[in-house]
Amino acid sequence: MLVRDGMIAAIGAGVADDATDTDTDTEVIDGGGGVLLPGFVDMHTHLREPGREDTETIASGSAAAALGGYTAVFAMANTDPVADSVVVTDHVHAVGRQVGLVDVHPVGAVTVGLGGTQLAEMGTMAAGTAGVRMFSDDGKCVHDPLVMRRALEYARGLDVLIAQHAEEPRLTVGAVAHEGPTAARLGLTGWPRSAEESIVARDAILARDAGGRVHICHASTAGTVEILKWARAQGISISAEVTPHHLLLDDSRLETYDAVNKVNPPLREASDCRALREALAEGVIDCVATDHAPHAAQEKCCEFANARPGMLGLQTALPIVVETMVTPGLLDWRGVARVMSERPAQITRLPDQGRPIAVGEPANLTIVDPETSWVVRGDELASRSANTPYEEMTMTATVVATVLRGRITARDGHAAVPADGMETL
Repeated sequence: MLVRDGMIAAIGAGVADDATDTDTDTEVIDGGGGVLLPGFVDMHTHLREPGREDTETIASGSAAAALGGYTAVFAMANTDPVADSVVVTDHVHAVGRQVGLVDVHPVGAVTVGLGGTQLAEMGTMAAGTAGVRMFSDDGKCVHDPLVMRRALEYARGLDVLIAQHAEEPRLTVGAVAHEGPTAARLGLTGWPRSAEESIVARDAILARDAGGRVHICHASTAGTVEILKWARAQGISISAEVTPHHLLLDDSRLETYDAVNKVNPPLREASDCRALREALAEGVIDCVATDHAPHAAQEKCCEFANARPGMLGLQTALPIVVETMVTPGLLDWRGVARVMSERPAQITRLPDQGRPIAVGEPANLTIVDPETSWVVRGDELASRSANTPYEEMTMTATVVATVLRGRITARDGHAAVPADGMETL
């Protein structure tokens, strides 16, 4: 493949040799018989800037994303200040462009201050420099049905997406773990599946009546899968994501009380993991999203009930998808491109991401070595935080290089220097 001026210029035997013969400045990447995919798109990333730069910055999060094979990420709105105004969303977008390792798309808040009562100025954010195309109060549910209905109606007029953190808060008061035998035995307050499923069902019906598009963040239960099937059969415009950790991990991990395993929604039972994998393979769940959530050490090294929920995900997403979906034959590499690149770009309507690998398309690419293994160590990841549940786990599949519009942003385990020289670590 020959890449020129940020675009795929030619594909075929000999094009690289011809290019290097005529232009000694041509940079060559040897894929070594690996897999070439469209650059990954993450619909659900927490970059923590502004407000919690001690745990992550746009620069460090962008480096982690590039090393994980991503060329675009959507940065969630639960920052400090909240991204509920064009001032914040345009700032996040501008810093992302300065860093230049991935396309950073800010997610605008649905409600002011994530308070769930007053709609934020969605139109202003959509019209700003960032061109916000997705809105979410993620971390909190838009629990008031009237507010959610108005948000969907407003979003329809703006042609933007509402992404819902599906959690009925009256069912999760004090909840810290999946409601089931494990939580009961360990003395942890249970989080029922119905807390998620009731909101998914409600919002599907609201989206039907409002004519808006709704996206379900981090689907985690077998029941949610069944509701999604029903909603699709009704012609409702609903999409959904699943996280790598909900594909791989279940609530048996809680036996140690290690808060690195605390996440929202909680790790469910093994039967839910199986249902989510099948749903992703069948297209009932559209895509994989990391919900990358960095936290400081003191926010995890405490009592389980008091720990902050969330875990790192950008650099480990691909190998987990390989382990849970490719190795057992649920997806081939073409399927990986669909769930990690194409569908997230289609859902968010990104014009130049998740595109087919073809002449004339933008050169947003990820090169994967499917055979090489590596060991996860939190303090060696690019994030400013180290809260990974995969510490010392061996991962198969390695990102060899990531290319953003023809520029190499990560190669052989090292992120490129950000475009403006910002420090990433």
